[in-house]
Amino acid sequence: MTSEELQLNVENALEEIRPFLKSDGGDVTLMSIENGKKVSIRFEGACTSCTINQMTLKSGVEMTIKKHAPQIEEVVSVE
Repeated sequence: MTSEELQLNVENALEEIRPFLKSDGGDVTLMSIENGKKVSIRFEGACTSCTINQMTLKSGVEMTIKKHAPQIEEVVSVE
């Protein structure tokens, strides 16, 4: 898989979860993909101050990204 295909798969995963985040007044942006294994995202809007955004990161965002791009090993959020 090329880096372009990987980025497209990750973006598709974020599009899948985005409606749930937007319904709570938040959003998520892909910041980077390092070495084809680590994805950095940034929560936006209401997600930045949400007390459960780390749970959302692991159980929602990371799980969805890994479904679309199984080679991803880690998803982290950055400020």
